Amino acid sequence: MVAKTQDIESTASGDERWDDVRVFLAIYREKSLGRAGKRLGLDTSTMSRRLSSFEEVLGGRLFERTRQGLVPTSRGIKLLASAEAIEAAHARLIRDASATELTTEGIVRLSVPPGVADVFVAPALVRLRASFPRVGVELDASTRVLDLGRYEADLALRSIPPQGADLVVTKLIEARWVVAGSEAFVAEAGRISDWKALPWIAWDRDLAGFAPSVWRERHARGASIALRTSHFSAQLAAAASGLGALLVPEPYLGPSKLLPLRYGKGLAQSVERLPRDSLWLVGHRATRDLPRVAAVWEFLATELRKHGGVPGSARAQKHHRQQSGR
Repeated sequence: MVAKTQDIESTASGDERWDDVRVFLAIYREKSLGRAGKRLGLDTSTMSRRLSSFEEVLGGRLFERTRQGLVPTSRGIKLLASAEAIEAAHARLIRDASATELTTEGIVRLSVPPGVADVFVAPALVRLRASFPRVGVELDASTRVLDLGRYEADLALRSIPPQGADLVVTKLIEARWVVAGSEAFVAEAGRISDWKALPWIAWDRDLAGFAPSVWRERHARGASIALRTSHFSAQLAAAASGLGALLVPEPYLGPSKLLPLRYGKGLAQSVERLPRDSLWLVGHRATRDLPRVAAVWEFLATELRKHGGVPGSARAQKHHRQQSGR
């Protein structure tokens, strides 16, 4: 039977129990007795002895030795959540009992949509590194959705808030999509009276049900398609080169050097129907207070909220006036 948090707590007492958990977590994260021992200031033989003792107490192996290093067994994988919960509780205890700041270090795994990763997160990591030089980031910028409930990632940015009692969720941005183009493209296009008159950069057919695709199909059906791709970074690059008009969330305008197109009063109703997007920061309740995770959480929240784009904000109203010519 897999040990749970209360089972770990019953195996020892005080500092000895916490030391066993520290050893387990260090080996889990480093996949090597040597590297884990260096991290904790212990030699390899001591780490091996501590691990064997912990496995004996828990009644089963936690790691298998392979050519790629130490790989957690199914028992070890299931134990991770309990161990990190103890680590978080220990961190809170130390913070409450002492004014001494804990060292913030370790790897934080992020799951971020490709466009957000390319334009906002990756360029900001140099500032994270400057503040927390011992924190590393593993960035998954694929379109697949990692499961935080199964600890496939520590933190995630999502356009739809996931559900789950074990998750902590906060909204960072809410923004309108706008029709945009390069400065030269916007100047040449002038004030638009018909969306079909523009060459468009469109999402591929696999995303025909995506809200921006639905809007373009409804209001610019029959328009020339200059580029069709579901790779958002390629869309942004093509729009910045002047290839065509692009639907893009408002916070991308500045970083991508795009401007909203101006439109006549006859298109005002279609503009009001442009889709809106939200961006949510998500973490797991058991690990949210770990120093490395808490540091990245606060960093991402601060960085991304700088970009505004909240409907009703001064910035959003200004862009809306620019588009409509008011």
